[in-house]
Amino acid sequence: MLPSPPMIRRSLPSLVALALCACAAPSPKPLPAAAPVVPSTPAAPAPAAPAVADATLPAEADLAAARAAFVRETAQRFAIPAAQIEAVLARAQIREPIRKAMARPAEAKPWRDYRPIFIQPARIAGGRAFLDAHRAALQRAEDTYGVPKEIIVAILGVETSYGANQGSWPVVDALYTLAFAYPRSGDPARVAYEDKRQAFFRDELAQLFALGKEEGLDIGTLKGSYAGAMGWGQFMPSSYRQYAVDGDGDGRRDLFNDSDDVIASVANYFARKGQWQRGGAVMVRAQRDAGAADFANPGNAVTLDQTVDALARLGYRPVVPGVPGDAGATLITLDGVDGPEYWIVYNNFRAITTYNISRLYATAVYQLAQAIAGRGDGGA
Repeated sequence: MLPSPPMIRRSLPSLVALALCACAAPSPKPLPAAAPVVPSTPAAPAPAAPAVADATLPAEADLAAARAAFVRETAQRFAIPAAQIEAVLARAQIREPIRKAMARPAEAKPWRDYRPIFIQPARIAGGRAFLDAHRAALQRAEDTYGVPKEIIVAILGVETSYGANQGSWPVVDALYTLAFAYPRSGDPARVAYEDKRQAFFRDELAQLFALGKEEGLDIGTLKGSYAGAMGWGQFMPSSYRQYAVDGDGDGRRDLFNDSDDVIASVANYFARKGQWQRGGAVMVRAQRDAGAADFANPGNAVTLDQTVDALARLGYRPVVPGVPGDAGATLITLDGVDGPEYWIVYNNFRAITTYNISRLYATAVYQLAQAIAGRGDGGA
């Protein structure tokens, strides 16, 4: 999961042989029966020898200075010996394919091309099999956190095809690349944004060192997405530290091998970070009245600054009624196969965007969840 801005998530992807702690990660606990492997969007293979020659890369002296400052700050911030941090970074590599992948996210596609990646028979069948195999843990999570089983399952389906594709990039390399060589567009208007994104990934690299210390993980061995997200649910290091929970009481928070921990952690993330409303609506298709003016919502912002009644007065009415007229809402427009699609979205849609800020991602998660539950796409 890539926290806002991405999706991350998702995102919205996951986290080689020097350990940060005296002990290596404990042996994985066997999983309950899992769903069949479902093909995921192919991940770019990690090249064995990254040869990078790019004028947009930082100068060697600038990189060395930035690294030295990072080591000092991280050592002080998390009480980790500087020599341990240096030893890991000495083996880290800047990976050009990671920079290229970050510069062209899947969310740049129109909805009509994005949707078939995730809403397809194999992934739906895989989700139903996963739900059946892990129904008890999913029900515990729903009872505890208020997040529906099918939403939890859909997140895992979109992120990693139910754990089958957790990513093949060394997490240290992914975060090191984006922390010190974030791709630059050359557009002056994007400099502030790109600086902010690089700072985000630099902090996530520091959080990875802290995670290794706290959880007894050898972070040099962790594999994940090109953005540094890890495990079945693709948590970034800061989210792993803050929102991962021990779902089965074994004293560990294992998002790589323990399905109970994974399920509970995704639900906990939505409840705490997303402020999920138990029993609340996510989104519903809207009918546009003839003659209704275009709804002004640049970037499909999920501001929830409208109400259901206010949208109706503007000419956009829910195809499936049921949400109170005074409920906070807004309207997003997606480029569908047959033209514009209008969707009224509510608080729980906004909660999904805390996992990955892309409106396409959130819609795909919701529609996959609906399909897994046998309810169509939640529209008409």
